[in-house]
Amino acid sequence: MDPESKPKNWKSVNFARQLRANSTDAERKLWSHLRGRQMSGKKFRRQHPIGDFIVDFVCIEIGLVIELDGGQHLDSDSDKQRDSRLSEQGFRVLRFWNHEVLTDTQTVLSRIHLEIKRPHPDPFQQVQ
Repeated sequence: MDPESKPKNWKSVNFARQLRANSTDAERKLWSHLRGRQMSGKKFRRQHPIGDFIVDFVCIEIGLVIELDGGQHLDSDSDKQRDSRLSEQGFRVLRFWNHEVLTDTQTVLSRIHLEIKRPHPDPFQQVQ
């Protein structure tokens, strides 16, 4: 299902706005590289509601979600369930640690670029 076609949950939308206003250093740094179609001409959104979740970054066009994690996410079962549910909706999920974004930005950007170029595993399920 196209996440844009669902009725807006204004509570989620308002919470996403709050998250955007209070971004972490890692989120701000990565956003500076994703915004304005800088990454392979793809449009990314930040702190965007998808169903019951608010994802850190998403490119709807290719169904790619990027999540940045701090120490609280170490071996998180809820993150695994979230990734699984997003995958069921046709999204691919990339996860990076905050410190990776801050200290090894070029490697993170290279991984994202490779994922953008990689064909979606099921083109019929790809989010449009």
